[in-house]
Amino acid sequence: MEYVLLSTTGRLARVELTEPYAVTRAAQAHQSRTAHDVIVAAAPVSAGVGLVTSAGRALRVDHAELPLLAAGPWSLAEAPTAASLLPLVDDEVAVTVWTLDIDTPPLALGTRHGAVKRVVPEYKDWSSWEVMALKSGDEVVGAGQASDSDELVFITSGGQLLRLSAREVRAQGRAAGGMAGIKLPENSQVLAFSAIARADREQALVTTLATGPRPDAQLTAKVTPLAQYPAKGRATGGVRCHRFLKDQDHLLLAWAGLPPARAGDADGDFRNLPALDERRDGTGTKVYASFASVG
Repeated sequence: MEYVLLSTTGRLARVELTEPYAVTRAAQAHQSRTAHDVIVAAAPVSAGVGLVTSAGRALRVDHAELPLLAAGPWSLAEAPTAASLLPLVDDEVAVTVWTLDIDTPPLALGTRHGAVKRVVPEYKDWSSWEVMALKSGDEVVGAGQASDSDELVFITSGGQLLRLSAREVRAQGRAAGGMAGIKLPENSQVLAFSAIARADREQALVTTLATGPRPDAQLTAKVTPLAQYPAKGRATGGVRCHRFLKDQDHLLLAWAGLPPARAGDADGDFRNLPALDERRDGTGTKVYASFASVG
């Protein structure tokens, strides 16, 4: 089956797989790293592919325009950016890709200010359309498909993680603005939002990178099984997922998804993450260079 891949650096490419994407991704856990190999999402091309932007828009992707990658460790270094192929505006960035098959689960979206929405599938033959009405100053930070039995995960700059059942978020029409997802304290914002399939809950990982207000503040990274975090109800504050050192006060980056967990810098070069840490709110492991993305 052919898939469209989106990297954290906003690049798009195709890959032909003989097994489901999740199986192939897991098999690459021990392969050598390459530049631009941190993948946000993959979508099968059979029914068409849509791309969600930070502005709450969806754009149809013409997969025939995308390069086909060779087998082995994937590098999207030579792939075109979404901005070069699609009509993104101002500071709008690519968030995820998903299948436009209307028989698959609804698209779920989470925003910087903590709102959440699942969208009733309705794609027709549009080239672009709204998937979430955003309040002023808000933006979509993550998206993925989620059925009622799946879970949604928010991670905040304050080091809180909320894991909730997608069933608590009823599907709405395209023009709706969603509902309260996670309760945010003052000066906190959502860094990451993910949809985790029920079958993947035991394998899913959480990656966090903590820092502080000073340029010389210690950086600590942590990779922990999602299963360590208890599920809570919608519109609650969740639980702590990273304990800060005395010179730290916030998370710089966060991610939840299927292994392998990977990190990269602003130029797409890879960064190493620490070994798995079973402590759900530990301080993590010291790292000596910051990351620009995890995925």
